[in-house]
Amino acid sequence: MAELTKDMGILEVVQQYPQTAPIFMDFGMGCLGCAAAHFENIEQGASAHGIDVDALMVALNKAAAE
Repeated sequence: MAELTKDMGILEVVQQYPQTAPIFMDFGMGCLGCAAAHFENIEQGASAHGIDVDALMVALNKAAAE
């Protein structure tokens, strides 16, 4: 499995690794169905929500590896 990176699209990640959806929600990014999720990358989404992108990436990569 390739490591997820913060420049990957939010929906791209959720579609490829559905087990990451709860991680986004746990971090306060519950808007996976919103229009911004269609074009924002993980870093942009995390920044817009005031989320620590590095902590989010660790959690996403852990979930994606499971």
